[in-house]
Amino acid sequence: MKKLKFFDSTLRDGSHAIKHSLSKQTIADYCAKMDNAGMDAIIVGHGNGLGASSLQTGLSTLSDADMLITAREHLRKTSLGAFLIPGYGTIRDDLAPAIDMGVDLVCVAAHCTEANVTRQHIEYVKSKNKSAFGVLMMYHMAETQVLVNEALKMQDYGADGVIIMDSAGASTPELVSKTIRSLKRSLAIDVGFHPHNNLGLAVGNAYVAYENGADIIDATVKGFGAGAGNCQLEAFIALLQKLGIETGVDLYALFDVGDQIIEPVWAGGKSINSISIVSGMSGVFSSFVPHVKAASAQFNVDEKDIFIELGNRKVVGGQEDMVVDVAMNLAQRRKNNLVEDMISSLQ
Repeated sequence: MKKLKFFDSTLRDGSHAIKHSLSKQTIADYCAKMDNAGMDAIIVGHGNGLGASSLQTGLSTLSDADMLITAREHLRKTSLGAFLIPGYGTIRDDLAPAIDMGVDLVCVAAHCTEANVTRQHIEYVKSKNKSAFGVLMMYHMAETQVLVNEALKMQDYGADGVIIMDSAGASTPELVSKTIRSLKRSLAIDVGFHPHNNLGLAVGNAYVAYENGADIIDATVKGFGAGAGNCQLEAFIALLQKLGIETGVDLYALFDVGDQIIEPVWAGGKSINSISIVSGMSGVFSSFVPHVKAASAQFNVDEKDIFIELGNRKVVGGQEDMVVDVAMNLAQRRKNNLVEDMISSLQ
């Protein structure tokens, strides 16, 4: 089996966990210490990627330029990666400047049934002689053959690989195994997996992906990320080393950056709490958590009920405005039930 590649999204997905407040110093220190650690790429930016800083998704403390330029100054051996979701970021305003700033690799992401929106962006990245990877988000929402068809589109657009993203942490090992095997049979390019930990399965699912032929694991140090966090990179590397699998990664370097750089900015870290679990069960993107908490407090409805209803509606990233609508409906439904109970008691 060929060597597994590692994409480090600590400075991108981790941004969700601290309300997009990464500092230049944190980015500089992290990249300087990780440059020799054996990562294939370090992906940097707002949690939702280039151009995504907004009131809806969260305002970033730093601009895309501040983050990318700082990272570029401290990465000499490791590729600098950026993340882009068409609709948040554009070629002219976001992607072209990022490449001019020294980005080597771009992950272009779309909902798992909408690969067609990535065509222009993938083709643009390749026209600039940079690496392009298609990302299919919320992959649990599509049948396996649909995922294969969408991934084949990205391959046709020129992507160097396709990464499936378990955005809601809703994967079972069986689903990971089935999906990775099907993609590997159908694609001539790399296949990657980005796990989330809502059900406590991120490291296990990453290993299942590897066993079934995944070429790339996209993870974060300390599991730093949205919701219950991501696959904890150092735990996964330790597992591979325990099994005698060569990784080319400096595990102690990961321990050091986790303890010295990430832990101080991620006070207390994240645990798998009830909301994380319900998010995973419902198949709702973990970044909805702060919106759900706010709506729960405003309308006095249970956070868990909001997540379950959001899951019933099959919401995806970018539909955060539906959280308030769901909370209002739940509150009204409760009020109607109380009135009906009162009427029944009088009859």
